[in-house]
This record gives sequence, C-alpha cells and structure tokens, in this order.
Amino acid sequence: MPELRQDPVVGRWVIVASERTRCPTDFADHHNHVPEPRINPFSEGNEGLTPPEIFAVRAPGSKPNERGWKVRVIPNKFPVLRIEGNLDKEGDGMYDRMNGIGAHEVVIETPQHDQQLEEQPLEGVASVVEAYRVRIADLLKDTRFRYVLVFKNFGRDAGAALSHPHSQIIATPVTPKVMKEKLAGAQHYYEQKERNIFADILKQELRDSRRIVYQNAGFVCFCPYASRFPFELCIMPRRQLADFYRIESNEVLQLADILKIVLLKLHRGLNQPQYNYLIHTAPSRYAKKGYWTTLEQDFRWHIEITPRLTQIAGFEVGTGFYVNPVLPEDAALFLKDVEV
Repeated sequence: MPELRQDPVVGRWVIVASERTRCPTDFADHHNHVPEPRINPFSEGNEGLTPPEIFAVRAPGSKPNERGWKVRVIPNKFPVLRIEGNLDKEGDGMYDRMNGIGAHEVVIETPQHDQQLEEQPLEGVASVVEAYRVRIADLLKDTRFRYVLVFKNFGRDAGAALSHPHSQIIATPVTPKVMKEKLAGAQHYYEQKERNIFADILKQELRDSRRIVYQNAGFVCFCPYASRFPFELCIMPRRQLADFYRIESNEVLQLADILKIVLLKLHRGLNQPQYNYLIHTAPSRYAKKGYWTTLEQDFRWHIEITPRLTQIAGFEVGTGFYVNPVLPEDAALFLKDVEV
C-alpha cells in the first residue's frame, strides 16, 4: 500500500509508492526515446493484456474489453495511489501520514500506436476530452478524494513510459500544494479587487494580443506573461467555470479544436518536442463542509502546456525561480505563424 507523508515545514505531501519499483521505467537509464514493448498492451486486439476498462468510446455494437473502441480508460497497472481501502490518517510522532488512497487511470487516446493526439481528426480529440470530463465527474463522487488531475506526458524526458498515445488521471485524497497556491492567490485577488483574476488575465491578453497563439469562440491560447519555460502555453476558457467536468458539448468540440491546433503548432514548429500538459480544475467541495466556498467566483479551470526544451537545475530547485531563455512574446509570434 502506498502512503502519503507530509513535510511539516512547507505542508507538502509526498507519495511513497515503493510498489512502483516494478514499473518498467523506474531507475532506468535516461534517454529521450520511449522504449517500445515487445507486445503493445494499448493496441487494439490486446485488450486482454490490460486491466478491464472503466470507460470507453466505442463503435455501436462493440463489447467492453474487445475491439471496436476509439478511446479506452483503464486502471493504471502501476498506480501511485490505490482505490481500495481507507485513509487511516494518523500522527507519527510530530509527523502526519495517511494511506495512499486515490485513483490512477490511463486514457488510451486511440487504437493506433503511431497517431499522436494532434494528428487525430477533430472528433477523435473530442472523444479524448469527453473521456476526461466523464472520468473527473465520476471520481469526484468519491468523498475520499479532494482533487483530480488530468495530465499527459509526451516523450521519455516528460515521463512517458510507453510511446502509444495516452494520458493519465490521478485522484488524490488531499489538494496538492501547487493547486492550493493557485486557489489561495485567486481568492486573495477576488477579496481585494472583487474581480476574477483569470477573467482579468484573459482581458489583458486579448487587449495586448502579443502573446496570443490561437483562439476560437470558446477558448484562448496564449504564452503566459511570466512563462517559466520556452514556448509554455495556457489554454483558458472564455466562460467563467471552476469545474472542467461541467463544460458543455459545444465546448468539448471547441476545446478539441484549440488543443489539436496548438499541439500541431508545437509539433511542426519545434520538431515534435517532448511536453507535459495539465488540466487544472477545481477541487471537490463536497468531501468537506466549507471547503473552498468561493471557487465559483474566483477560480477558472485552465490547461498548462509545458514543452521540455530546457531542464531545471540547482538554481531552480533551490530558489523556485525559473530561467526562461525565450521571451513569451517571441514564442507566441513564432507559434502563431506556424501553418497547420
């Protein structure tokens, strides 16, 4: 059973998941390419090599755990948190710990092992977005979970263990420190100015326009003013909404459009760089009374995309500063001009 241990100085939780030493990539030599397994468990026809599916987008008449799927969600075979059991929070001397209860799922984005997300037709990308929406909504019904993160690792340096196009979903029993800082900052801004900070950021970016990469009726993609990494991107909805899972059907298609376009721009403009993307959505407000009560007013869900073009080193680790060698305005202009 994994466990969570809290750093008493900064309040950060660490997952100690010793069982994951069985994961194929743990402690392996570092190289950029993602190793190909002898038999790809994510390919169509190999459904029996994975845990039973939790959710799937399928052709009419096809059966669960058989051929005929377009998107398939399964439990991770090497989870960092396990869904079975109780939290059993307790003190360990001056420290705090709890059982590593949560959920860890894999979203297999396509049956085709060599078709990256941005290379799929719009309907395929929309099916992946819909799988995210459905799974977040379902996981947040479990009152043990406080937060659900959707993320994609593309490339070995970005954390991918298999090259077959996939992303992951992890539900945690605590709100992560990074997310708490975002929530607290948004709440403080709203208390001071009675305005939503994300709405103000979006207005500023649209007014300035120099950092805009692409936009459609529902979303805007821009390079953040204080980008930490070269060609870092943020996708922000125009509509005020704290919870990703509450997006509407037209927004699913609009999000699929902007995600496909900006990933294609990265692919063609920067020779398919390794990257991570994260969906930052609101935490659960149902597991604990009075928990983040102002989110509807002060927080807006959004997506961060961080290409892995540089590495963080001792200065960044020791200070929390980031050194970005590319002006966000230059990065946005470059990507905006990439034809897709």
